[in-house]
Amino acid sequence: MAATSELDDYSAYAHLSDEQLLQLAAERSLADARAPALRSEVGGGLRLEGSPAHYSSPNPPAPEPADPEALEVGRFTTGAGKKMLAYRKRDGTLVRAVPEPEEEEDPVFRAIRAGDAHRLRALMAASPGSEPARPDWPAVHQAAWLNREACLRVLLTGKSPADGARVPAPTPGRRNDAARPGTVNERGDRGETPLLVAVSGEHAGCASLLLEKGADPDAVDRDRETPLYKACERDNAALVALLLNHGAAVDPKCFQGWTALHEAACRDNVEICQMLLKAGGKHSPRDNHGITPLFTAAQGGRLASLRLLVKHGADINSQAVDGATPLHEAAKNGHDHIVDFLLSQKADANMAGKAGLLPLHIAARKGSETIVSMLIPATSKARIRRTGISPLHVAAEHNRDEVLELLIRAGFDVNARLSDERSRLYEDRRAMALYQAVDNYNVDNVRSLLEAGADPNLDVFGPLLVAARQGCAENVALLVRHGADVNARIATRPTHFPAAFLFSLKTLPMLKYLLDNGADALSCFRCSYGSGPHPPLRDGSSRGGHLGHPQARPSVQFCEAISAPGVSRWAGPVLDVLLDYVGHVKLCSRLAEHLDSYDGWSDIKEKAALPRRLLQLCRVRVLELAGRRRVHRLPLPGSLIRFLLHRETYADL
Repeated sequence: MAATSELDDYSAYAHLSDEQLLQLAAERSLADARAPALRSEVGGGLRLEGSPAHYSSPNPPAPEPADPEALEVGRFTTGAGKKMLAYRKRDGTLVRAVPEPEEEEDPVFRAIRAGDAHRLRALMAASPGSEPARPDWPAVHQAAWLNREACLRVLLTGKSPADGARVPAPTPGRRNDAARPGTVNERGDRGETPLLVAVSGEHAGCASLLLEKGADPDAVDRDRETPLYKACERDNAALVALLLNHGAAVDPKCFQGWTALHEAACRDNVEICQMLLKAGGKHSPRDNHGITPLFTAAQGGRLASLRLLVKHGADINSQAVDGATPLHEAAKNGHDHIVDFLLSQKADANMAGKAGLLPLHIAARKGSETIVSMLIPATSKARIRRTGISPLHVAAEHNRDEVLELLIRAGFDVNARLSDERSRLYEDRRAMALYQAVDNYNVDNVRSLLEAGADPNLDVFGPLLVAARQGCAENVALLVRHGADVNARIATRPTHFPAAFLFSLKTLPMLKYLLDNGADALSCFRCSYGSGPHPPLRDGSSRGGHLGHPQARPSVQFCEAISAPGVSRWAGPVLDVLLDYVGHVKLCSRLAEHLDSYDGWSDIKEKAALPRRLLQLCRVRVLELAGRRRVHRLPLPGSLIRFLLHRETYADL
């Protein structure tokens, strides 16, 4: 029944227009808004409040119209394309919606739109001195914009080109403005003149007429753009020639400081560039950021314009306000043909921007092997050292694998450090390209750097700790195989045990791999409190802290680290692994409490009880005497070798 009612209601209003439907919706909205104030629900029945009202007619009185000043007006368009006005209260309630009143087009504008010059002349003769209905957009602008040259001539001279007749002489005592000399340089709401409008529309005929009638070729709009600038922006050589022949100035700057030559060079229009330079234009004007036309040509990869500007003496090493050169910009945008040309013209590859980066650094960040290979022989390695950052750092940080390989083959030092100033930009005080590669999870770059001789132990916070924190087993294995110190500590976060354990407590295979490669398990059982009571846990005892900022903190013991929230539930399995790598040890009271907290860990507690099994003590002693790396050479059966290396239940990473 509900669906039927909805269909009936829809058919009842199907004949109404959009405006009528909106009006009806507004009325219903107002009625619904008033309803809660007029009724209340009591025991499921509807009760009207107050005494009943009596009217002399069957309809209630119309509500008083809302104060228009208290309403907010909005515009919207219906599905049929009708423009509407919506009047709403401040709370957003719709009061009424009405069609937006349509402005009737002025007869003068209508005649211009139709291109009827005779009608326009008649209108102007009939109403001399009158102004069109749009003061922000004069009639002469409309004619220039629509390319109505005949109408434009009438507006400027009062004479139709068809018959050459003049507008009748004005009557005595009455001003006749049919042909107003000032209209040729009238301005619109944005300060544009009819000439600028004609040039923007690329209407050469209208532009020529305006110039013949005295239009100012250098008049600027609010953006300080001249007609010549606009012609270059439109890439129109004919209009540029027309304006230059009428004496247009070549070097005026827009509000950004760009000149016509900037625009022409940006669009690689050699013909226009030649005209501007021949007309006396400067070859190296600077904009508000110190950018020259040659700079814009290099930035956009415009080789033809670049060649022309260099031929006319433009400075190939000009620097912008930020210190960047055309070579920087060409490298940044990957224009290898521009880089090749600039280098052939002796562009200086050793000029640094204000950030201290050379074009080679920029090319490495971009990842262009071709440009990097061009810049390597042109760049001084001594100059690179003075910048405080190697291109290897940049390539590693931005994951440019091929560029990194290219730089390594070119002989760049894989152990070059960031300068102190650049290292301080990072909270962890990273210094090596290897750190950057590990931090990016980039196994290929880590392998390339290590195989080229990168030292994994030069950073304050070692790359091994980063890889362990990330849980990246491949990088951990690579670093360990190339000599990373598995027992390294963090100077800014001292611990009694290897710092890598902090990041491996939840990853037992990682922990076991570190132990297999010499990590000190015995240090985890050295506790200064022993069997006595332990003090309360310090806040954040297992956290790495701010690694780059040394702080006077007490050294963290293993029993504190394993007791941290989120880690303590792993205490049993972690101790089970550690006990395989030590001989006689005694658990401190806190570690014993952990094993007592869960019945399933009773076997681990028995494993820790003294004395330890003789087989375990022998394994520990053999490893101490022979060393893990020499165990393979012992004349022992393979099963015994695997036992000694804890591989009876463990597969290599």
